Amino acid sequence: MKVKVISRSTEEFTRERSQDLQRVFRNYDPSLRPQEKAVEYVRALNAAKLEKIFARPFIGAMEGHIDAISCMAKNSNCLKGIFSGSMDGDIRLWDIATRRTVCQFPGHQSAVTGLTVSTNGRVLVSCGTDCTVRLWNVPSPSTMESGDSSDASQKPIAVFTGTDAFRAVDHQWGGNLFATVGARVDIWDHNRSQPINSFEWGTSTIVSVRFNPGEPNVLATSGSDRSIALYDLRLSSPARKIIMMTKTNSIAWNPMEPMNFTAANEDCNCYSYDARKLSEAKCVHKDHVSAVMDIDYSPTGREFVTGSYDRAVRIYPYNGGHSREIYHTKRMQRVFCVKFSCDASYIISGSDDTNLRLWKAKASEQLGVLLPRERKKHEYHEAVKNRYKHLPEVKRIVRHRHLPKPIYKAAALRRTMIEAERKKEQRKRAHSGPASVQKETLRKRRIIQEVE
Repeated sequence: MKVKVISRSTEEFTRERSQDLQRVFRNYDPSLRPQEKAVEYVRALNAAKLEKIFARPFIGAMEGHIDAISCMAKNSNCLKGIFSGSMDGDIRLWDIATRRTVCQFPGHQSAVTGLTVSTNGRVLVSCGTDCTVRLWNVPSPSTMESGDSSDASQKPIAVFTGTDAFRAVDHQWGGNLFATVGARVDIWDHNRSQPINSFEWGTSTIVSVRFNPGEPNVLATSGSDRSIALYDLRLSSPARKIIMMTKTNSIAWNPMEPMNFTAANEDCNCYSYDARKLSEAKCVHKDHVSAVMDIDYSPTGREFVTGSYDRAVRIYPYNGGHSREIYHTKRMQRVFCVKFSCDASYIISGSDDTNLRLWKAKASEQLGVLLPRERKKHEYHEAVKNRYKHLPEVKRIVRHRHLPKPIYKAAALRRTMIEAERKKEQRKRAHSGPASVQKETLRKRRIIQEVE
């Protein structure tokens, strides 16, 4: 006769220390839990509702400028420092943690149109409509830690004068070169007062420039003639260019996939391109109802943030057609510049109402130090929400966003116009000969021509 007995080793269920959690033995046989999926669904529903309850993305505003903020730059060597430039020539270094001005950089006589920091974090380069480029020493991180007052000001270490107003500037990754744009593309060295190289293609004004993070000699620009051009410093002439239907205001390269870049366009959309194939956009990012003024990628490369003339900030997945988040306040006016923080946790926006605003990248994220149990609970809520996100009730709660009335009405009007245009094209094809009217996707339709 066989007798079955329960045998357990003492070491398996005895705690080593009194602070340890008691080990619990569970039987995962699904027949023992017939209501498991129903319970999980209710948890997913509650997790989605809790996310909405705790969604408080706005952290605070940084006041100090007396004119509209036109540009910003972040220092990759200092996590909590952000530079901003305004239309009255004022440049400030802010401490994000305390939301106070650390230092001012007086010198420009008119609007500051571009700011950038060298890769080593020691030199700030600024340019403006007063036809000057100024180089400044960046205060050390210890200065920011000491919490000095905002009275501290710096003097430029070099001033370079050009013949035309400058519209934007960007620094080469890991090098001593930086590029300014305006009437042409000028390449400068820190130690020379004249450009070491210049590129011209057409007679239009160039409005933005960005160096490629993976290939330091490649840069992209956008111009007022609706063009997006690629330049290689190793060549004597520009490489390639596409002409779109509307102007591109800003460009950002994906730091994790350096062959891809996204362009913020005047037609309310953003277009992601592969630099190796410019004949067609990889993805069209919609949802804004007015011109997109600025764009910046997260350091993770998985999403980017945009600021628009419609007074809203939106966050998009890098391969998604619609935004996952929209931020707005009653006081915030037209957004001219946006930046992701270097740790991808925060977003800084600069707008027409002279304020910088600090936002959380994840609206419902809990700030401060999390206990292990809290972190596990958040992870479980996220996992169970993703598991049931396709179900109607969970999907409705997760997708819902409150929109200001002007944006809501403009979006409805825009949808009506797009639907009317689609019907017109459909009828045109139905009443034309076979293959006489070709159907063209939006990814190709906005590109007029590609120039080699």
